[in-house]
Amino acid sequence: MVEAPYGSWPSPVTAELLVASTVGLGGPAVDGDDVWWSELRPAEGGRVQLVRRGPDGTAVDVLPEGLSARTRVHEYGGGAWLVADGVAYATSFADQRVYRIGAGGDAVALTPTPDAPSADRYADLRLLPGGDWLVCVRERHGEAAEAVNELVAVSTSPTEVPDEPVVLWSGADFVSNPRVSPDGSCLSWLAWNHPDMPWDANTLWVADLVGDLGGPELIDAEPVAGGAGVSVAQPEWSPSGVLHLVSDAGEGGFWNLWSFAAPGRPVAGTAEARTRVAGELAQPQWVFGQSWLCFTPAGDVVGCWRFDGIDHLGVLGHDDPEAGVRWLDLPFTSFDGLTAGDDGRVVLLASSFTSEAEVIALQNPAGDARSSGLVQFEVLRPGRDLGIEPSWWSVPEPLDFPSADGRVAHALYYPPTSPTHRGSSSERPPLLVLSHGGPTAAARPQRNLAVQAFTSRGWAVADVNYAGSTGYGRPYRRLLDGAWGIADVQDCEAAAAHLVARGDVDGDRLAIKGGSAGGFTTLCALAFGETFTAGSSHYGVADLEALARDTHKFESRYLDSLVGPWPEGRATYEARSPIHHVDGFACPVIVFQGLEDAVVPPDQSERIVDALRSKGIPVAYLAFEGEQHGFRRAETIRRVVDAEQYFFSRVFGFELAEAVEPVPINDL
Repeated sequence: MVEAPYGSWPSPVTAELLVASTVGLGGPAVDGDDVWWSELRPAEGGRVQLVRRGPDGTAVDVLPEGLSARTRVHEYGGGAWLVADGVAYATSFADQRVYRIGAGGDAVALTPTPDAPSADRYADLRLLPGGDWLVCVRERHGEAAEAVNELVAVSTSPTEVPDEPVVLWSGADFVSNPRVSPDGSCLSWLAWNHPDMPWDANTLWVADLVGDLGGPELIDAEPVAGGAGVSVAQPEWSPSGVLHLVSDAGEGGFWNLWSFAAPGRPVAGTAEARTRVAGELAQPQWVFGQSWLCFTPAGDVVGCWRFDGIDHLGVLGHDDPEAGVRWLDLPFTSFDGLTAGDDGRVVLLASSFTSEAEVIALQNPAGDARSSGLVQFEVLRPGRDLGIEPSWWSVPEPLDFPSADGRVAHALYYPPTSPTHRGSSSERPPLLVLSHGGPTAAARPQRNLAVQAFTSRGWAVADVNYAGSTGYGRPYRRLLDGAWGIADVQDCEAAAAHLVARGDVDGDRLAIKGGSAGGFTTLCALAFGETFTAGSSHYGVADLEALARDTHKFESRYLDSLVGPWPEGRATYEARSPIHHVDGFACPVIVFQGLEDAVVPPDQSERIVDALRSKGIPVAYLAFEGEQHGFRRAETIRRVVDAEQYFFSRVFGFELAEAVEPVPINDL
């Protein structure tokens, strides 16, 4: 094994590898014997294609040229497609209209052309019994001060000039998760109002579903669960017609499974907890269409709980609910997109710290849970074969460490890992602290090649679940209330201090990196603290007032809880905004920004870069045409990875093993 300075080790995890044949998997869905999923493809400019796999194992692309299944509702999207009886329905990214895609690949618009481009956007599509109507969320941008979100029904019968959708329900600022009962008699959905986010408080509604030649109609709508101080997620009807939900109303504030007592329309206020796991059966509803649980045809619940920073798959049997959750032993640490077929298979996305996401099918999860035997699963869509030996992958250590105010914070710690190189005994590796986005989100318990690009070169990485992160119950999630830019920074600094004290990392080479809300945490750590000696901000927030004024509807009142009401709290907004505290910066920063970002507009990055340059702080800035919130194009991803490696090598004074395109850095 060759001894070389940390950070300079040669690695097969290159920028090209990160985008070569890579896809972002979504879904999946089961349609008869077929399994469908979506693929976000950077090599195709970030297009989202639908793929159908037949029983013979053959997988084919479904969408015709030019159609990408991606919605812009809430700007983050999700829930852009569904499939039934071989027919797909999808929102097209280009115009945000809903299309019907037949078996031959022909796409026909089902929604009319809006008054302005992409003014009407659709998400969370569900087919009503009989197949004549879709029910979904529509977000209409028009003359109103902000977009209008409502439940609508869309006819599935193509016409030369599509009819205007039928409005089913409106009146709340936001709606999501329309779900129809098995007998078609009821519809349930979630709704919430400013200033709440769905993980703060929302309400589960139910109405009778009736219809005539003019289309479906909802009558006697009423709230049945949730409300102030309660977050409800993923309402689902069991095969027998009992409405279930995920709620954090129970002990410890963990998202757990609840249900009403009997089939049919539920009685308000009668839902009871079915599980009491000290873990989360949901994650924050940033996007539509997420699924952390499903029902088998027999009525067994298969669900994914997150605790200790890791995902765990469990089964709650319909025939013995008193037995509690039986856990499945699987070689994965992250699950998503759970769905069940009529044959009893449960299909989902699964990944681990050493493998990329793949589509798998559990053949008999309820039976495996009862027998405690080997869990049988089939890989339907494998991850990429990168041709890299497992010895290159850094497997993280779940880390609990002390932080400010006596609280305990959490992280995933990745040590530097290489089968060919090591550092000298007299040197400690540089540390990269990751501050995740959201901020109501969490470090993802799965392989991240962007992390491995650092660890395989001799970096240590700490992915911090700071105060406010999900996976630890509502009380931990609420620790960020009024404390964004303070508690998150304290926990990132505490993670670094803990690893320095343990002797794992070099206390003089501590970097911090984050995107979006994580970019705000990064900039705050550099403006108000002295722990870190370099930073990387990806489309980060620099000015809280500008964000409150300019961001999109979904997050327009998010800061009320994180910082305080605006404009009443203007003094706090100014005190927390890095743009007003440039004098506090004392180390180099690199900034990345998409120029079509509607969540964190480019002005946020441009102003902080200009201010830092004026002060003489070494700063690099890369902006990308055609990119929105989060980078999706292969050429962008390659450039970002290489530029970041180059930047840190210059700051910390080591040579990269591979030649990469330099990035201009003023005053360095």
